[in-house]
Amino acid sequence: MTIFDSIILGIIEGFTEFLPISSTGHLIVASQFLGIDQSEATKAYQVIIQFAAILAVVFNYKEKFTLEKIDLWTKIILAFLPIGTVGFIFSSEIKALFSVEVVAVMFIVGGVIFLVVEKFFIPKEKMLIDDVEEVTLKQSMFIGFAQIFALIPGTSRAGATIIGALVVGLSRKASAEFSFLLAFPVMCAVTAYDLVKHYHEFTNENLTILAVGFVVSFVVAYLTIKLFLVFLEKFTFVSFGIYRIIFGVLLLILL
Repeated sequence: MTIFDSIILGIIEGFTEFLPISSTGHLIVASQFLGIDQSEATKAYQVIIQFAAILAVVFNYKEKFTLEKIDLWTKIILAFLPIGTVGFIFSSEIKALFSVEVVAVMFIVGGVIFLVVEKFFIPKEKMLIDDVEEVTLKQSMFIGFAQIFALIPGTSRAGATIIGALVVGLSRKASAEFSFLLAFPVMCAVTAYDLVKHYHEFTNENLTILAVGFVVSFVVAYLTIKLFLVFLEKFTFVSFGIYRIIFGVLLLILL
């Protein structure tokens, strides 16, 4: 992997991690396009850029990471348990699903679901929760079960949780914010697991590439979170649904 590759993948990770368009799917496609082998060093790099995205959440929501918010984090951890349990038990089966074909199909399926949800998501006709701290334990659990679908490459963790949140009555803004915060335990678990597996790849010769990827991913993820919330003040998720369908169809055509 070169510095150029590091910058490109850092941008992709930072931009797509918190949008409902699948960061994993984009990274798989980008890696194949750039001719990057899925070596141990590459996997170590992915650990670094994921950790950078985690820090972007912390820096954007510093006020949520305090002991005063224990009730909120109880709900978030509850929502994390389904994907944590299923992901651990079926890790081998999940890895077997990783392919561009699966990513393409799930992009299309996810896009259609977003369009359907938006069609029946009418804010004016019901009281919506606009504050993540008002989410109930039952709603948190439902969102957590929806997140399980994110284990299929191309589905998008953000997309699955946002759809789950919309269905149980959260506003678009609250759905996105709950998804951001829920990413923290999920990505911490994944990053810690990968770090244990690939720690030996964090050598001096890889340090520059890792550092560049970390900085790029953090900055892009930090800005993306802020801009995404601004976007949702004026627009819906329809554009993301359309993008997913177009992207998925193009992948199938190219294949």
